[in-house]
Amino acid sequence: MARIIVDVMPKAEILDPQGKAVHGALPRMGFNAVTDVRQGKRFELEVEAVTDEVLAEIDKIAGTLLSNPVIEDYAVRVDA
Repeated sequence: MARIIVDVMPKAEILDPQGKAVHGALPRMGFNAVTDVRQGKRFELEVEAVTDEVLAEIDKIAGTLLSNPVIEDYAVRVDA
């Protein structure tokens, strides 16, 4: 079995209210080193084997089901 990771993040120009809320809470909790927070999603997909066809299928899944391409970017990577 192999694992493929899909990371989905809001596009840079899209407001991220959840990230802003976390960022606002950090100083109140005594954490002052963080200058910005963006919150996203991570999906772990198990496959039998990693092939070009499987990666193409996962890319299609990520672009149509796991993310909203209007407001989100995604990255697909194979977990070592």
